[in-house]
Amino acid sequence: QLQASGGGLVQAGGSLRLSCAASGRTFSSYDMGWFRQAPGKEREFVAGIRWSATSTRYADSVKGRFTISRDNAKNTVYLQMNSLKPEDTAVYYCAADGNPKMVQTTVHILYDYWGQGTLVTVSS
Repeated sequence: QLQASGGGLVQAGGSLRLSCAASGRTFSSYDMGWFRQAPGKEREFVAGIRWSATSTRYADSVKGRFTISRDNAKNTVYLQMNSLKPEDTAVYYCAADGNPKMVQTTVHILYDYWGQGTLVTVSS
């Protein structure tokens, strides 16, 4: 089970911190990712972190603004979002890949577990 939280309404240029708390199993051996889906658009990869937290990757659209991190002791993954833009408005989902690849995948269908999503709205 993954539970995403932290979404809300924020003005452009503001910040939000999303959290994804895992329960029912330990996700310390899973690659974790954040995805988002805006109305009428495909779900897209936002950020990912390896199970070991040794590497991260980001979509070009959020590089330098978003930071993903994880605390395996708390079974929680975070997404710090700074300098938010109206185009960041979407439902944000956390996901877990139980079969980590040599390079963390950005393909959403390869993730095994999903949170329920949290809405982020950025006003201009």
